[in-house]
Order: sequence, then C-alpha cells, then structure tokens
Amino acid sequence: MSEYSSLLSDLSENITNEDLDQLKSACKEDITEDQSNTITSSKEWFNYLEENEKLAQDNLSYIEHIFEISRRPDLLTRVIEYRTTVLKISEDDEIDTKLTRIPSAKKYKDIIRQPSEDEIIKLAPPPKKV
Repeated sequence: MSEYSSLLSDLSENITNEDLDQLKSACKEDITEDQSNTITSSKEWFNYLEENEKLAQDNLSYIEHIFEISRRPDLLTRVIEYRTTVLKISEDDEIDTKLTRIPSAKKYKDIIRQPSEDEIIKLAPPPKKV
C-alpha cells in the first residue's frame, strides 16, 4: 500500500458518518446535493474528490482547507505531516499552499511576507490592580 493510500485509509478510519455529513456540507460549493446524497462513506468522498481533481497524491490543499473549516485539527495534522514528510514541502512553501486554496487569494501570494522585528508592535503589559 502506498503512503498516499495509507493516509487516505487512516483518515477514513477517523471520519464518522456525522463527520462525513459535516465535511460534505463544507464542500457544498463543489458537490451538488444529489451527488452528496450518493456519497455514504469517507472512501466514496475521497474517490469523488479525486475524480473531480480536488484531491491527488501531490495536491492535498483542498482537504486541508476542508478539515480546517470543519474544525478537525486531528485530520489536518495528519495531512500536513504527510505533506511535510512524504512530499517534502518546506515551511516556505506552506504559505503558498494556504493561499492557493482560495483562487481570489492567488494575486496576493507574492506580497505576503513575515514582518521584521522593527515592524512588530510591542504592547505594554496591562496596568496592575491597586
């Protein structure tokens, strides 16, 4: 079994039917209601995403986004771990990945950068109670 197949299998084992409904709901812009009703397992959901080019062995950004908005950090962590260890995507590439999930954000990816020490605003500690 490839590492990608192993990842999908591991994710599937940790997605309940209730979770699946939530994940499908998070994809409602990409999955019609009729199609959503035919998907009854997480494996079918992954297959659907692969068939519709939303998921591939080297492109996991869509499910990262779905797990993020569905508040499933456990699943998101597994995908990120796969991406960083198996695909060897560096920390610098991570911002690009996060931005390119949202088509309208692509135009900003070249101007996003980390602030320098001089640009960071330091806040004073709160006043002490008397």
